[in-house]
Amino acid sequence: MSQSIKTFLMFEGKCEQALNWYISLFDDSAVTGIRRYGTEGPGAEGSVVQATFTLKGQTFMAIDSPVKHDFTFTPAMSLFVDCTDEAEIDRLFVQLSEDGKILMPLNVYPFSRKFGWIADKFGVSWQLNLPNG
Repeated sequence: MSQSIKTFLMFEGKCEQALNWYISLFDDSAVTGIRRYGTEGPGAEGSVVQATFTLKGQTFMAIDSPVKHDFTFTPAMSLFVDCTDEAEIDRLFVQLSEDGKILMPLNVYPFSRKFGWIADKFGVSWQLNLPNG
């Protein structure tokens, strides 16, 4: 088996809700595997032991942690999306910022024709970019 590196997202009870929302926003996306806790726990029954999913063909992993942590997602680690056109970046910015936090408003910047940075309603940080040229 060859080595692979995947982004791993840890939620506390909203993993499946987040995955389903993310795959609804991006083409070529799907949940590719999911295992759930049963009555024996240690997580809440039906919550996610481990899930794999793809966004635009890129593979991710995610869990619902049954343990409360003193940390959560941070903007220092973000998902960077090169959008194909202005309609896509505008749509994703509106959808991902709903009930989230805008870290950098969608605008023209010296490094990009259009760029925005948000933390979504689950705390995951997204940089949306419409590349120059």
